[in-house]
Amino acid sequence: MRRSDREVTEFEDMIAIIKACDVCRLALNNGEYPYILPLNFGLAVVDNRIELYFHGALEGTKYDLMEKDNRASFEMDCSHKLVTQEDTGNCTMAYKSVIGQGYIEMIPEEEKYNALCILMKQYHKEEFAFNKAVMPQTKVFKLVVEHVTGKERVVKE
Repeated sequence: MRRSDREVTEFEDMIAIIKACDVCRLALNNGEYPYILPLNFGLAVVDNRIELYFHGALEGTKYDLMEKDNRASFEMDCSHKLVTQEDTGNCTMAYKSVIGQGYIEMIPEEEKYNALCILMKQYHKEEFAFNKAVMPQTKVFKLVVEHVTGKERVVKE
């Protein structure tokens, strides 16, 4: 990382950044160009390894690409704030972000409910009783993260 002064090195700090985010951008291999899509997600930490859970329709481009190559990269960011310095005419952006890589696994039917509960926890502080009738029309998958880095720019005003 070029700016080591902005690097987030503690695992728990990276987890805190992920918990503060509401969108995960997933990048899949699509040959000549990456295929990037913004997704809602859920977070689980299993044996000090991050697992990100996602859901979607039963078919689509992302699944075709995952079947060909289950490796993926991800990015998420939060805490954006434009900071201007009128006396110098400069401006900068405060932020927190994580990026990483891993591999995708499809969630079998018998594990789908628990995976969707993990996803819901990202957006609801309390337990949310979602409509289970949509589960047959929903595909769930996870990204098992093999490598993650964090970065933040905190600006004092």
